[in-house]
Amino acid sequence: MLRGQAREEDSVVLIDMASPEAGNGCSYGSTAQASEAGKQQVVPSRVGSSAKPPIDFVLVWEEDLRNQENPTKDKTDTHEVWRETFLENLCLAGLKIDQHDVQDEAAAVHYILLRAPWAVLCYYAEDLRLKLPLQELPNQASNWSATLLEWLGIPNILLEHVPDTPPEYYSCQFKASKLQWFLGSDNQDTFFTSTKRHQILFEILAKTPYGHEKKGLFGIDQLLAEGVFSAAFPLHDGPFSAVPESSQVLGLTQRQVLFQHWARWGKWNKYQPLDHVRRYFGEKVALYFAWLGFYTGWLLPAAVVGTVVFLVGCFLVFSDIPTQELCHSSDSFDMCPLCSDCSFWLLSSACTLAQAGRLFDHGGTVFFSLFMALWAVLLLEYWKRKNATLAYRWDCSDYEDIEERPRPQFAATAPMTALNPITGEDEPYFPEKNRVRRMLAGSVVLLMMVAVVIMCLVSVILYRAVMAIIVSRSDNAFLSAWASRIASLTGSVVNLVFILILSKVYVLLAQVLTRWEMHRTQTEFEDAFTLKVFIFQFVNFYASPVYLAFFKGRFVGYPGNYHTLFGIRNEECPAGGCLSELAQELLVIMVGKQIINNVQEVLVPKLKGCWQKFSRGKKAGTGTHPAPWEADYELLPCEGLFHEYLEMVLQFGFVTIFVAACPLAPLFALLNNWVEIRLDARKFVCEYRRPVAERAQDIGIWFHILTGLTHLAVISNAFLLAFSSDFLPRVYYSWTRAPDLHGFLNFTLARAPPTFTSAHNRTCRYRAFRDDDGHYSPTYWTLLAIRLAFVIVFEHVVFSIGRFLDLLVPDIPESVEIKVKREYYLAKQALAENEVTVGVTGG
Repeated sequence: MLRGQAREEDSVVLIDMASPEAGNGCSYGSTAQASEAGKQQVVPSRVGSSAKPPIDFVLVWEEDLRNQENPTKDKTDTHEVWRETFLENLCLAGLKIDQHDVQDEAAAVHYILLRAPWAVLCYYAEDLRLKLPLQELPNQASNWSATLLEWLGIPNILLEHVPDTPPEYYSCQFKASKLQWFLGSDNQDTFFTSTKRHQILFEILAKTPYGHEKKGLFGIDQLLAEGVFSAAFPLHDGPFSAVPESSQVLGLTQRQVLFQHWARWGKWNKYQPLDHVRRYFGEKVALYFAWLGFYTGWLLPAAVVGTVVFLVGCFLVFSDIPTQELCHSSDSFDMCPLCSDCSFWLLSSACTLAQAGRLFDHGGTVFFSLFMALWAVLLLEYWKRKNATLAYRWDCSDYEDIEERPRPQFAATAPMTALNPITGEDEPYFPEKNRVRRMLAGSVVLLMMVAVVIMCLVSVILYRAVMAIIVSRSDNAFLSAWASRIASLTGSVVNLVFILILSKVYVLLAQVLTRWEMHRTQTEFEDAFTLKVFIFQFVNFYASPVYLAFFKGRFVGYPGNYHTLFGIRNEECPAGGCLSELAQELLVIMVGKQIINNVQEVLVPKLKGCWQKFSRGKKAGTGTHPAPWEADYELLPCEGLFHEYLEMVLQFGFVTIFVAACPLAPLFALLNNWVEIRLDARKFVCEYRRPVAERAQDIGIWFHILTGLTHLAVISNAFLLAFSSDFLPRVYYSWTRAPDLHGFLNFTLARAPPTFTSAHNRTCRYRAFRDDDGHYSPTYWTLLAIRLAFVIVFEHVVFSIGRFLDLLVPDIPESVEIKVKREYYLAKQALAENEVTVGVTGG
């Protein structure tokens, strides 16, 4: 592959200034001389149409008129020069620019209204390889549940007619020389949809320089980061305000249709209008909501089965013989002290804890673990089919391989160019060896942050141990009996606070590292950023549950020879076992995080919106009916989908990895997601500025993360059932000693060694399979072999069934494969006919 030389000329710019409209003599002029409010700058008339182009993009900057002689005047002057240069280059790129100013005595808000003429749109549509429609097709949207209910003859309450259903199209990459082939080419005002216009304008804004681009002085993103502009956004399609149900629906705008039939809380039980979402927000946003709706629908059977398993546990609490023996043991079992200064205690005092543990630790959890493992496999298999269907219908199946272009930031800073082997075009290139070095350096930073998380986990462990000692010394009998649970609960809350703080810090750090790594496309950039953050968040959120599930109570020792950590005795599992404590931890982290996130998503946007309107009202009064760009400026900037995906994927991990400990996790996830869908929809429609529509062919690296979590869940649940649950010891006892489990409680308790007994002049019991000298008993080794065998059998059975289901369920539906082959055949036929026609004409 031949590589071009490094581009060092200062005059080289990323926008082809010789494009159509470049020679129109347009000059934006100085923005420092702001006209009075409402006055617009005169711009040349539109090329190719008598009508004025719509406003495609809005840039905003604010000016403080009170302190003209402030200490930051030099910085303000620099920003002014950058702004003027940037706007002049936009004008040279062919854009039409108007300025609308709103000011009072204290401040001025300047709105730069950008319009793209017809010739500019055609030029950049071809340069960006945008796909445009050739032929309209009937909408083929379908839903498997709707099809099933129709086949069964059951009324479908989820189905709702949504007006203005977007049609489907055969489409291909735009060529200006073949304009007449494309649908609607006779109408220049509507040929390019609003989302296509926004994509073209954003590409121009992202590449336009305002100085030496090798120094990073290019693009609207950098200008926003420097504070040169306050905002940059495309306009919404009018207000979202609802209209009466009886009104004429044909008059609704796209935004109003989405609000009426998607973003309202009353539509929680209706299908999402994904085609409408895709038309207004683009494929990337639509695929997120498609995944969220699909995942939520699959949570319903998991929640039902999990709730039944939990109810079975509730029933077993009052009929389980070992639990009844514990509660009625009175003073039969005198337990060894929980710390060096603690007193002896009676096992019967932990009756409530034992009953709570029985809610989550019974035979039904084995069935539920197997069910959830297969559920996760089927979920991902059927999502692949759903994704393939949507990608075909939305014409983005080959987006990443063929259509996606290098990121503007990458194109500006790449040191050389190279030939793209797929497209055959010369593109910016960054040596792979250099990128690998930078990624390795970033991995070191990631490991350091993981070390910080582990330090926080150790501090929480020490906190629990110290708190348990302090509370156990209380004179209050209730507090003394519940010392370990109080320490565990407060430790969970402290851990949640650590999690939320560290999450904010690392996300900012990961953004800097990913930009430094120089990834070619936006998809590669987002995948690299996502993987970094998820690895950290995985350790951050799951470190404490993993400790409780697999390490707590494993390295305690025995009376007279207890193991310590920094001089503090290692924690023991409570009388109900560590599984109940793990369930408590999961509920605190999972449900607590969900509640905090939902409260933030409801209150924070409203508070920010109120503050923004208040501060905007103080800076510049606009009258009773603000202009559309003023109304949209008062909305919040769209923060993207990363945090939304991260929240759902972490939830998926809680639902699958530790489901053996908490069968209610799918139910809480289902309830949260019902709220989450409408909450996110409302944010996008009502509270966010309109984002630039982005294309995507799938949910990116998130799918591979979900696949990894699914495999990890099988291993995790196998070890949970084998080593953290009493299931196998109960089965072993029922096979070898008593089928009715009478005497099982005494079977699980060891006696303190004689040295400890003589030192305290008192004998006591503790939970372990050890002999009187503190050594592991033969029963321990027998159970260890059974546990390891169970792990191997469980994993192989689940993975084998999962592999069989993978082979049984095709990744791409047969109907989609037939349509793809049909399109390929028609394309070859059309090419052959065109060659014959050209040959005859030439002859």
